[in-house]
Amino acid sequence: MTSLAVPEHPWLLPGALAGATSPDAAARRPRRTTRDWAVDTLAFLLSLLWVLFVTADALSPDPAITTPLPHDWMTGADALLGLACCGLLWLRRRWPLGLALATAPLTLFSMASAVPLVILYFTVVVHRRTAVAVAVTGVGLVTNMVFSWLRPDPNMSYWATAAWGVVISFAVLAWGMFVRARRQLIVSLRDRAERAEAEQQLRVAQARHLERTRIAREMHDVLAHRISLLSLHAGALEFRPDAPPDEVARAAGVIRGSAHAALQDLREVIGVLRADGDGDAPEPPQPTLADLPALIDESRTAGVRVNVSDSVATPGEVPAALGRAAYRIVQEGLTNARKHAAGAAVTVDVSGGPGTGLTVAIGNRWPVGTPAGGELPGAGTGLVGITERVTLAGGRLAYGRDDAGDFRLAAWLPWPA
Repeated sequence: MTSLAVPEHPWLLPGALAGATSPDAAARRPRRTTRDWAVDTLAFLLSLLWVLFVTADALSPDPAITTPLPHDWMTGADALLGLACCGLLWLRRRWPLGLALATAPLTLFSMASAVPLVILYFTVVVHRRTAVAVAVTGVGLVTNMVFSWLRPDPNMSYWATAAWGVVISFAVLAWGMFVRARRQLIVSLRDRAERAEAEQQLRVAQARHLERTRIAREMHDVLAHRISLLSLHAGALEFRPDAPPDEVARAAGVIRGSAHAALQDLREVIGVLRADGDGDAPEPPQPTLADLPALIDESRTAGVRVNVSDSVATPGEVPAALGRAAYRIVQEGLTNARKHAAGAAVTVDVSGGPGTGLTVAIGNRWPVGTPAGGELPGAGTGLVGITERVTLAGGRLAYGRDDAGDFRLAAWLPWPA
């Protein structure tokens, strides 16, 4: 993904905009871009031409733009002040307000400094707050009235000259405020685009994390069930080494089938992980409530006594997500029973209907002593995953020992009418 913080042609942007793209822009002063050098050079040349024109006009026998000064040395001094202001234009980006205040007295009488002082004033409006720009404008309006009296135009009255000064000041103010507002808008839009890009990347990362968490939960639910069946059959073979050959062969076949199914499930999960969030990657078929009898039969084949009570009003109308959650809850309950209460009978109760919700309850006697072959290890993450699954579905989950001392896992899931 291309970063929005790096413009294609930064040399065409003002330094205030191009410098903001660097990570340490807030810690250092923006550097001049090629555009800034071109603008500063043009401003310097225009100001220099103005100084030369005004000086030549003042020394002519018949000045066209202002009343001549009483002495020639005043004209030369005015020209030197104008040249000094031209040189200050190269520093206007660094100290715009300071230079404007330092040269404010020149606006009382200097004609040669008029153009460079207007450029300095424009820089203050662009780079400083509106309140500062308005204050500098007020000072300029006062000095304009004095300038019109000290250096009257030979072809216009005093009030006409002062009015033109006011018009020029407000025009420069409006132009500078427009440029400042446009730059602020560009910076704001760029910040919003960068934030949107960062938020999009964060959403993608969160989506990947959630998807991997979901896959890990599915892996635990499936593989824990398969491996617990393997352990149960292997424990039976270990407990009865003198069993008839046909029973040993049947148990070995079940072990082989369960191992094959576990490897197939593991292969499907790894395939999804390798796809890395590819939306076109096919997912394995997800179980529903209709697959619950097959799950019960697997446990019964492994020797677990399972008593089932199924009183769902309309099994064919159970939503897929609701049926999958119920299947995983029963699967986790049977897996825990095989792990921690081997040999105990398990009861599975599924009931409910549209509007009343779906209730799933799994119970077994609390184990007494340690079963032969040792207890299967468990980290408790299965119940954590089931709790999260039920919570996301908007249901309730409770597990632990009931009043009779048995272990009970019960969940209620909403089923819209």
